[in-house]
Amino acid sequence: MDSAKNLPVAVIGAGPVGLAAAAHLLERGLEPLILEAGTTAGAAIDQWRHIRLFSPWRFNLDAAAVRLLESAGWETPRPTALPYGGELVDNYLAPLAALPEIASRLQTGARVVAVTRAGMDKTHTRNRDTTPFTVRVEHADGETRDHTVAAVIDASGTWSRRNPLGTSGLPAIGEDTAADRISAPLPDVTGRDRAAFAGRRVLVVGAGHSAANTLTSLADLAREEPETRILWAVRGASAAKVYGGGDADGLPARGQLGGRVRRLVEAGKIELHTGFGISSLKSLDSHVTVEAADGRTIDADIVVPCTGFRPDLDILREIRLELDPAVEAPRELGPLIDPEFHSCGTVPPHGARLLAHPDKDFYIVGMKSYGRAPTFLLATGYEQVRSVVAALAGDREAADTVQLELPETGVCSTDAGTSCDVPAAATAAGPDSGCCAAPEPVLGGFPTGLSHGRSGGN
Repeated sequence: MDSAKNLPVAVIGAGPVGLAAAAHLLERGLEPLILEAGTTAGAAIDQWRHIRLFSPWRFNLDAAAVRLLESAGWETPRPTALPYGGELVDNYLAPLAALPEIASRLQTGARVVAVTRAGMDKTHTRNRDTTPFTVRVEHADGETRDHTVAAVIDASGTWSRRNPLGTSGLPAIGEDTAADRISAPLPDVTGRDRAAFAGRRVLVVGAGHSAANTLTSLADLAREEPETRILWAVRGASAAKVYGGGDADGLPARGQLGGRVRRLVEAGKIELHTGFGISSLKSLDSHVTVEAADGRTIDADIVVPCTGFRPDLDILREIRLELDPAVEAPRELGPLIDPEFHSCGTVPPHGARLLAHPDKDFYIVGMKSYGRAPTFLLATGYEQVRSVVAALAGDREAADTVQLELPETGVCSTDAGTSCDVPAAATAAGPDSGCCAAPEPVLGGFPTGLSHGRSGGN
């Protein structure tokens, strides 16, 4: 960044990892420009504020962010408590974003639509490394403006781009035209979105945490609204992966969640359809008919997509990227996180060197850095940005000294699309359960029972 010392560093996204990056930049004497598409910091997490996390507060806080908050008199939440998504926003991200040091550098309603080198498309090479970046932003006032910056840290996550319902990575035929019958991921079926689900035939598609949470919430709704019918379709031959480790699970809350889903299926409260790879959706006036590749059909009033997420790479078309061909993570990181071979616990710590791209001083961090791999942990994102900011500040020794203790438990998210740890059912455990009191961060989702983290049942 020597050629652009007087320019800010663009941070795309004001979620936990983006705000952590800003806090580290400030500690290093660098100027952040934080660009958030939503109306507030943590806007994506706010959409699932009704969900409680598996991991306790002590693993959801970034050290530099905490130092900044504590200097303003902020009190750290109880370390062993399991926060709701809403608490993560209200008690951590919102106070952090409100600090003068952050607020003066945060622009909300600022959607990044492109990143490039100033005056260069991706085909130009001469002086590329010393040329500042241009970040084009659509602002809430309706204007589109270009911002010139020294470096870019893309922490925009993957929440905005869910995977399609169809097989082969493509939308099912008719999926787009049936959009009004497809809900958002992780709907609040017993609260904010209750009217859309009460007394309806609800088809949940997928075999990850979003599916498990939605299924248990629908069961709660069905107790009060008996006409509610719960249907569940998974691509795999069984739903055993969703049921998890039960009593043997390292996190009791997680084991209880999987066990409850199993009991609901066995009791007939949830109608499970296995081997159901969706080929088409036909939207009718009264319902949608979902057809599998083998010809089976399910009629539903509303479909909940729990199929995971993928990165939005369109805004980076003019940046020189090196991406793993399988998971769309940085090329050197991809083989280390590929869910065919790795779970969260087997992903090694990594920093700026593994996250680097051919365009110098450009980094993708957080959930987006994992591309389509579902093995991201929030603690990983915090260590990523600490290392990246050290590299931007010219402290290569600190950038290369990457330290992160992760458990080799074979646990991971199978569908989390946020920059945050995998959410768990709110009824699974109370805030004082202390179930995560291990000396190392045991974070994330269901144990796969395998030597890798592949979400084969979606």
